[in-house]
Amino acid sequence: MQKIMDLEVVRLYRFGSDSKIKAFVDVAIGDFVVKGLRLIEGKNGLFLGLPQEKSPKDGKWYNSFYPRNKEARQQLMEVVLAAYEES
Repeated sequence: MQKIMDLEVVRLYRFGSDSKIKAFVDVAIGDFVVKGLRLIEGKNGLFLGLPQEKSPKDGKWYNSFYPRNKEARQQLMEVVLAAYEES
């Protein structure tokens, strides 16, 4: 079953050029908003850091939001990069 996501960047806050975190991003997916995505400069270029929360049991960080498949992750990254390059 093929579904097309309705993605939109609703907020993008840029950081200075000396920071590895380039922007904080909030994204609307249909009628829902996901807050706390990060656009990060890595060794191989920009990548999208997803919202995380720390587990009280083991102290590790776990994603609280994640794409279901590779295509969804790619589509999300393309939308965020396009908004970042426009601003």
